Amino acid sequence: MGKLESKNIEKYFTHDGKPLKTLDGIDLNVEDGEFVCIVGPSGCGKSTFLRITAGLEQPSNGQIFLDGQSLTGTGPDRIMVFQEGALFPWLNVQDNVEYGLKIAGIPKEERNEISNRYLDMMQLTQFATSFIHQLSTGMKQRVAIARALVMEPDVLLMDEPFGALDEMTREHMQLELLRIWRETQTTVVFVTHSIPESAFLSNRVVVLSPRPGRIHSVVDVDLGERSDSTRQDPAFFAKATEIREALRAVEGGG
Repeated sequence: MGKLESKNIEKYFTHDGKPLKTLDGIDLNVEDGEFVCIVGPSGCGKSTFLRITAGLEQPSNGQIFLDGQSLTGTGPDRIMVFQEGALFPWLNVQDNVEYGLKIAGIPKEERNEISNRYLDMMQLTQFATSFIHQLSTGMKQRVAIARALVMEPDVLLMDEPFGALDEMTREHMQLELLRIWRETQTTVVFVTHSIPESAFLSNRVVVLSPRPGRIHSVVDVDLGERSDSTRQDPAFFAKATEIREALRAVEGGG
């Protein structure tokens, strides 16, 4: 369960007392278990679309559907991971990961069982009692992802989650995310400014135009199972070039 549909999503904000259109008629279908990246110029509404999908903002027009059901607010079926993990510094790693389960009323023993599974999956077990200030930036993002995954969402929404990481850590986290995605078969919608990242991670890359954001093109990516060696594959470079050219076209008004 996790087919996501957006139909004619429009979003206006008020700027200097006037309506400013940020998104214009976004129609997008994301299949169950698919990994879709969204790229586009700064300010084109990528993050706004993600927040609307999560139910954190309401569209001015249009609707979001999950498995055919119209969505009107937040819910455990869609969990969002931000660039800054938004973790609680007064809680240790395990308590951070279990936070959503606790709010949902899951008994402690069951919470522990679930969180232990995802701590192990994210290679965080030995840091379960550590506090957030004791972790590297990459490990903090592992905790944020584990906290999202324990809720077993139908759709995982990720807004530049690796943007603050150094290049080597970022590449490692990309591999980890793909491993988790294969294991959980969760539907993922991932916003990034990185062209290589979008090509490496996704089944499809959605290219948005400058504000107001519209879908300019969709690039299919078929690189098979990804590994470090994929980054040296001519097919990977070709796909990244295709995405780059699509972005140049929108930035140039093409």
